[in-house]
Amino acid sequence: MHVPDGFFNAATSVSAGAVAAAGVAVCLRGARRELDDRTAPMAGLVAAFIFAVQMLNFPVAAGTSGHLLGGALAAILVGPYTGVLCMAVVLLVQAVFFADGGLTALGINITIMGIVTVLVGWGVFRLVTAMARGRGGVTLGAFLGALVSVPASALVFSVLFWIGGTAPIEVSAVAAAMGGVHVLIGIGEALITATTVAAVLAVRPDLVYGARGLAKPLVLKGAEGATTTVGEPAPAARPGALKPFLLGGIGLTLVLAGVVSFFAASDPDGLEAVAENKGFSGQAADHAFGSWALADYGDVGGIPVGVAGIVGVGLVLLIAGAVAFAARSRTNVGV
Repeated sequence: MHVPDGFFNAATSVSAGAVAAAGVAVCLRGARRELDDRTAPMAGLVAAFIFAVQMLNFPVAAGTSGHLLGGALAAILVGPYTGVLCMAVVLLVQAVFFADGGLTALGINITIMGIVTVLVGWGVFRLVTAMARGRGGVTLGAFLGALVSVPASALVFSVLFWIGGTAPIEVSAVAAAMGGVHVLIGIGEALITATTVAAVLAVRPDLVYGARGLAKPLVLKGAEGATTTVGEPAPAARPGALKPFLLGGIGLTLVLAGVVSFFAASDPDGLEAVAENKGFSGQAADHAFGSWALADYGDVGGIPVGVAGIVGVGLVLLIAGAVAFAARSRTNVGV
């Protein structure tokens, strides 16, 4: 759903940019409550993983593909404030180095793909986990949070297009088309998010921010001192060496970006397909960095997509990790 330059007028782009800048500023302060020396590296890994998985378009309908947005996943793994920072870094790297998403539309992309998906995904997740406890509740919350976050992002795009879109298209038609295809994309997003969260829960539940502070099961004591546990226990913290987990996660991310990316669906994604079908794809302007070697993930410069993906993973890992370490609290005790 990367919005190119040209879809929105200057006033809307500037306003969305102001919203995005304010949101990132708030999250830089809020992330101090989520990050410390042990969890800051996790933020870099999560951002790099989202970058890699966003390269893996999957088919959702005839001639249309979708890809992970990642806001719900980031919020659940590293917290909502840090999640917005991760998404902002991913979108910045994509726009500047890979000409994926317009430069003047960067504020719009951070708003709809970063802030909206994190807020909606995290809100739904918290609502679900308040009612369903334990690992099952966390996984279910991840699935539903991700599922709802994608059409919510599409709805906000439609509202912004109604306010400041550059094509005279009926907003109801845009909203219906965007909503329909992004509900399908949301199913893929939900499956990827729930699977990823469940995998991390199984290996290192202490590194899943959304699993912290879950209510413990009710323990009943009998007259003779016997105890009975009612309900499933919340995920137990298993603190340990962080380095093996990070190295394994980086290795998996590099495989996804460097190898699996060759097999991604080539059909246009949801927004591109809607723009073509509704007749406003021609409003897209040429990207200022569209001639760079890495543009279109290496296609412009003849670089294999896997090589471009590995370069992108390295850039996102370094930048997001640096931002997380800069924003971390120096007083928080590790997870």
